Amino acid sequence: MFNDIGPLELVTLIVLAVLVFGPDKLPKLIQDVTRTIRKIREFSESAKEDIRQELGPEFKDFEFEDLNPKTFIRKQLDNDELGLKEIRNGFDLKKEMAEVTDAVHSRESESSSSSSSSSSGSSGGSIDMTKKPENPREERPPYDADAT
Repeated sequence: MFNDIGPLELVTLIVLAVLVFGPDKLPKLIQDVTRTIRKIREFSESAKEDIRQELGPEFKDFEFEDLNPKTFIRKQLDNDELGLKEIRNGFDLKKEMAEVTDAVHSRESESSSSSSSSSSGSSGGSIDMTKKPENPREERPPYDADAT
């Protein structure tokens, strides 16, 4: 809840609390706040338990935290029934990228050597990426003023 509060900010809040409420009223205020937080947590837990009882035994594994989409997706992806952990562990992104890079570089060197040696324009079944369109002057589709 307060993960982003640093030590200096915490000390500042304590000093402000002492200055605003005074050292004699501060312990009583802290007790009241902790008691209120405890009651809110108890109320929340009892409400969750009531909802679970009303849903019945089919939803005994239901967790309210699963209603958060991130938690739900994380829980489903960590499920071992799908075998996704083996797929995730077997996939090495750096290795795959190196293979793709090698394939691209070897294809570039093959196409440059074959295009310089052959004058017919075909590079042994590979695609010429620098090829110009066959019809340099493309016809524009007719303009329909009523359609716009």
